[in-house]
Formats: sequence, structure tokens, C-alpha cells
Amino acid sequence: MTAKVIWALAQKELRDALHNRWFLLYTLAFIGLALALSYMSLAGAGIAGFAGFGRTAASLINLVLLIIPLMALTIGAQSLAHEQEQGTLAYLLAQPVTRVEVFAGKYLGLALSLLASLGLGFGIAGVVLALANGAGSPAAYVSLVGRTFLLSLTMLSVGFLVSAFTKRAGVAIGIGLFLWLAFVFLGDLGLMGTAITLRLPVEQLLWLSLLNPLQVFKMAAILDINATLDLLGPAGIYAMQEYGAQLRGLFLMLTVAWIVAPALAAYVRFHIRGDL
Repeated sequence: MTAKVIWALAQKELRDALHNRWFLLYTLAFIGLALALSYMSLAGAGIAGFAGFGRTAASLINLVLLIIPLMALTIGAQSLAHEQEQGTLAYLLAQPVTRVEVFAGKYLGLALSLLASLGLGFGIAGVVLALANGAGSPAAYVSLVGRTFLLSLTMLSVGFLVSAFTKRAGVAIGIGLFLWLAFVFLGDLGLMGTAITLRLPVEQLLWLSLLNPLQVFKMAAILDINATLDLLGPAGIYAMQEYGAQLRGLFLMLTVAWIVAPALAAYVRFHIRGDL
């Protein structure tokens, strides 16, 4: 495996992704919605103008939970399946490159394209907030950007896993959309229903919620802004009392596991496939 080959494949993947109109739409959506949420959050407090970085970060959490998983899952889901369906993946593997180089190059290229799109959206919104004399420390906003990047990599890995097990891009995208619905809409509602039906103790409810990477992101983002999880009810209070200062490390460890495990499983499946 050579870094030169991986970088060449990543650049090609990056160029292809950035020519996709969805990247422009997602970026414009982030810029517009970030500014709109900032203005409305402060207007709701009775003051017209732009809100501070911390208030904007709090407003953007739910927006990130909806858009980022959808974007990363769909991009990752069609990464391998689309090229196999078009026949270009078999042609690429016939060249003097290894499967690990192809997989690593594709993953790196798509990851860079996601980070570029998110960085542009958050960056422009942050510059405008700074120029508008947004009050408060930008630390919460920067922290949200970093956690959003990690969330995008998590969903990209899951998308790659879906793509590695499917042969058609349409099927892969359909599975990705189903997973998006499961992660987003069955997260809070499913946990509430399960907790009420099974009368789960608070510690089991906490660990059940930590199985969902979106819930991990949500808890970590709220902790960065509020320095407490009391807003999440008994599970949040229990988490603060039981783990305290170790919570941030626990959230980071779970996020890294969600990035590495699906990506590794996707590569193993891609490596052993005999129909390429």
C-alpha cells in the first residue's frame, strides 16, 4: 500500500464529489439555516440581531442531527455500489492497485469532501457571526464543528458498510435512507417507548441510548454547551453522577468505535468479494 496511490485515488474521488450539486445545496443550507437560527434564537429573547456563538451552537444541534447523517449515509452508500453497477470498479481493480488502496482512497476522498463542505458552511456562518459582533465565546461553536466532522465520518463508515454488501446504487441508497430514519426518528421516540413499556432502570436506558451514534453526538454536544446533562432527564443526571469528568472521554471513545468498526467491516467485505 502506497500513500501516493491512495492520494491520487482520493483526489479523483474528491473532484467527483465536489462536482455533485448536492454538496452545494447542503453547504448553502448550512449557511442559510445557521444564520437564520442565530437570528431567531436571539430575537426570541427579545433582542433583534445575531445571537452569540454558544446560542447558535445550541440551535444547530438538531439541524446537524437531521442533515449530516442523511448526507454522509447517502454518499457512502453509493460509493462502491454505484461504481460496481457502472462497471468502473472492476476496471479500476484491473489496474496495478490493491483493494486496500482503492478502499482507502475512496474513503479518504469522500471524507475530505464532507469535511470541506461542512467546513465551508460552518466557516462562513462563523465569520458572519463574528462580524456581527455575536456575543459569547466561540468555543462551543468550534466544539460543535469538530463533533459534526466526527459524526459525518461515523455515518460515512456506515454508508460504506452498506455499499460493500450491495451491488446496485438504488438499493444501497434505499438502505441508507432506512438507516437514517432508524437513527434519527427511532432514537428518542424508540427509547421513550422502550423505557415505558419495559420499565427499564435508568442505567440500562443510558447504555441503550449510547448504542445510537446520533444520541452520543447529542449528549456530547449538550455537555459541551451546558457542562451538564440535566436537560436529558433522569438518564442525563445519572450519567453525570456516575461518570462525571469521564463522560467526554467515553463519548469520544464510542464515536471512534463507530467510525472504525463499520469501516473495517466494509473493507473486509470488499476484500473478500469475488464478483468484482
